[in-house]
Amino acid sequence: MRTILHSDLNNFYASVEIMKNPDLKDVPLVVTGSVEDRHGIVLAKNQLAKSFGVKTGEVLWQARKKCAGNLVSVLADFPSYYRVSKAVKSIYARYTDHIESFGIDECWLDVTDSLKIFGSGEKIAEEIRAAVKSEIGVTVSIGVSFNKIFAKLGSDMKKPDAVTVINQQNYKDTVWKLPASDLLYVGRATAKKLDSIGIHTIGDIARTDRSVLTRLLGVWGKTLHVYANGQDDTPVVDKEHEEDAKSIGNSLTDYKDLVNVDEVKTLILMLSETVAARLRKSGLGKACTVRISVTDNQLNTCGKQTRLMKPTSSSIVIAHTCYDLFESLYKWEHPVRGVGVSVANFTQGLEQLTFDSDPEKERKVERLDSVVDTIRSKYGNNSVRRATILQDKKLSDMDLNREEDVKPFDRSPFLPDDEN
Repeated sequence: MRTILHSDLNNFYASVEIMKNPDLKDVPLVVTGSVEDRHGIVLAKNQLAKSFGVKTGEVLWQARKKCAGNLVSVLADFPSYYRVSKAVKSIYARYTDHIESFGIDECWLDVTDSLKIFGSGEKIAEEIRAAVKSEIGVTVSIGVSFNKIFAKLGSDMKKPDAVTVINQQNYKDTVWKLPASDLLYVGRATAKKLDSIGIHTIGDIARTDRSVLTRLLGVWGKTLHVYANGQDDTPVVDKEHEEDAKSIGNSLTDYKDLVNVDEVKTLILMLSETVAARLRKSGLGKACTVRISVTDNQLNTCGKQTRLMKPTSSSIVIAHTCYDLFESLYKWEHPVRGVGVSVANFTQGLEQLTFDSDPEKERKVERLDSVVDTIRSKYGNNSVRRATILQDKKLSDMDLNREEDVKPFDRSPFLPDDEN
């Protein structure tokens, strides 16, 4: 049986700001994006601000109103957050090399092979919690379980600075009473569908016949049934073994809310270029599947994927495929905050020609991609950029292959392109 930890740094951005300036410890504090670029959107808050009802995603003036004018706001300092995140991961690495990022402030750790050396999963979690607090100066909540889904639930149950164990003996009493929306990947739309047929808790999902969930939610209903029953067997995949996951991806939270298709397309194009370059460098061949995930400014995430008629390693093909997926997926109930692009299902074999194939044109595109890769390798990733991207000065200045500019790819569930 596996032992999996999920570590979640508490109020991370705000905690780092307090660590930098201890005078902020006893005041309601929020971390915001640029007032000019994001209208002062709240990216994070400390416990005091949370106690006033301040929520992530609301605008700064709303947060100030809730705190009766006593709120302190600071501009997000992402380089500092990534430095602290990296330092925390170095503590995780003392116990295992199986570490999977789930954003800048969350990680899964598979410590199964470490138990003989360090003791139980709970003991390892307590040691990590204490080390992060004493050595780094921020706090962490850790869930300990026998799968990734329940470990994630555990880290959410007690905050801040706590360890929660969910095992095979207590998970029905611990997990099944929680709202269905607490289960990872159950967003508002899915929760609403479940509620419409009387499914309100995780236990309700677990006890519902799988065929009922499949009729309601498609193939995703089967997956949620597996998760709710503690049968998740997905591995913890560290960066060094990304190829084993058979996908290559990249994602970014933009510096501003994206309010129209053209802004989203610019970000998709940038991400597609980095993904295509990584694919060509990986030696895995060409991709048969393209995926997109979209997160709105209320932090709801949705995704969609499609299988290509012809395998590709072209950034333009990947980007245009993602454009189509986005326009068929996203309903614009809220502005877009972030986008993820990935490719999967690689092939190095012979390619079947289609009626509209133009082998000579495709060879020219491949040669051009190769030349651009060579120039960027020698002079930097931003030495060659597309004119469309240059229209957004701040975005074009980002190097999406640098760690401080990119968030790990969000492995959210993806709908096939023939599902709504």
